[in-house]
Amino acid sequence: MNKPARSKNTISLPKASESSYNHQMLSYFDNTHLYSMLEVQRMAVSPVNMVARAGRIINGSPFNPWSYTDLGRSTGAFFELLERVTRNYDKPIFGISETKVDGKTVQVYEHTVISKPFGNLLHFVKDSKKKQEKLLIVAPMSGHYATLLRGTVEGMLPHFDVYITDWINARDVPLSEGIFDFDDYVEYVVEFLDIIEERAHVMAVCQPSVPVMAAVSLMATMKDPMVPKSMILIGGPIDTRKSPTKVNQLAIEKPLEWFEKNVITRVPLNYPGFMRKVYPGFIQLTGFMQLNLEKHVGEHLKLFEHLVDGDGDSADAHRKFYDEYLSVMDLDAEFYLHAIEHVFKEFSLPEGKMMVHGKLVKPQDITKTAVMCIEGEKDDISGQGQTKAALDLCKGLPADKKVYRLQKDVGHYGLFNGRRFREFIVPAIAEFIKDNV
Repeated sequence: MNKPARSKNTISLPKASESSYNHQMLSYFDNTHLYSMLEVQRMAVSPVNMVARAGRIINGSPFNPWSYTDLGRSTGAFFELLERVTRNYDKPIFGISETKVDGKTVQVYEHTVISKPFGNLLHFVKDSKKKQEKLLIVAPMSGHYATLLRGTVEGMLPHFDVYITDWINARDVPLSEGIFDFDDYVEYVVEFLDIIEERAHVMAVCQPSVPVMAAVSLMATMKDPMVPKSMILIGGPIDTRKSPTKVNQLAIEKPLEWFEKNVITRVPLNYPGFMRKVYPGFIQLTGFMQLNLEKHVGEHLKLFEHLVDGDGDSADAHRKFYDEYLSVMDLDAEFYLHAIEHVFKEFSLPEGKMMVHGKLVKPQDITKTAVMCIEGEKDDISGQGQTKAALDLCKGLPADKKVYRLQKDVGHYGLFNGRRFREFIVPAIAEFIKDNV
């Protein structure tokens, strides 16, 4: 996307008084050292993790008669839980090696189309000659890796030629690469859509709904020939004034400077992104866990019971989910603060005031991209009506190019993973894209 040269200045925030600053230091343990404190904690528990891992292996060995007793299974379950809660989770892999096209199993290979400092464009190449519509899935940059959408990719692969944005952990990006803000996110989306060989369809899952809609709007305004054929927005915060959730309320109630002082920190010395200002993934994870703390504690107790009872299938399902859920990445501070500002404070997209690289974002210019909005009846992250608001913003789009779906009995995660996603949402998306090729 053509854009004017600009200097990447940080967001200007009012300075707090000295007494207020000292109070914040005492209350939040000086967030400048927050990341370093976490690293010290990880080092401190690493011996515990090693002991737990050894105990898990010993007690779970089929050659150990003790493992077949009730007490042995309980001990093994205890060591597994201890090992998991003291583990430092690395970035998972997609690990998708095959799918089915027209009932036939075909091989799948990951190909990196382009590598950029803060994100790559991945293509899931299928060993099939069948021509399929191209679909770019834009993964959230909200604390988890793109692999959180593994189930989404698996659901789409039989129907489409799938690409996905694979965002890079900001702690691993050298400071010399500069910052990554909201405008850059939009630019990446436009560039990725332009790189794909033909007009594609684009799907935004949750957080990226706003920058994706901004990208498509800009492409429409500039009459970009690669403007997507359709745009699917799933559980996204297009207008957070509608049915605000606990997540929305926190962002609205706290001033922007509160977020900068209390959740932004610098990457410690032992990472490539040393001194980069980031919103750490572990803070985001903590917030999500606290929203449903009883549920997460209960799930871990269920894992213990499954391990003791020898229910391998249920235990494996739990492991897979939490291995993914507990793997987190950092966000560049500029992107995080700009997103808070745009989405939760100024409501700049629905208010018609959003600017990207000096250009006004005008959803009303979208005339060649059909729009589908999907919301979950039980979504506690993006409330009902927040995503649907996109349809009203696309004033230049005919009514027959707008589709809304409220999925019953589905929470936020269920909108893009799980049984209901596979059985109800995937077929609906496939039918929508079929109608808009």
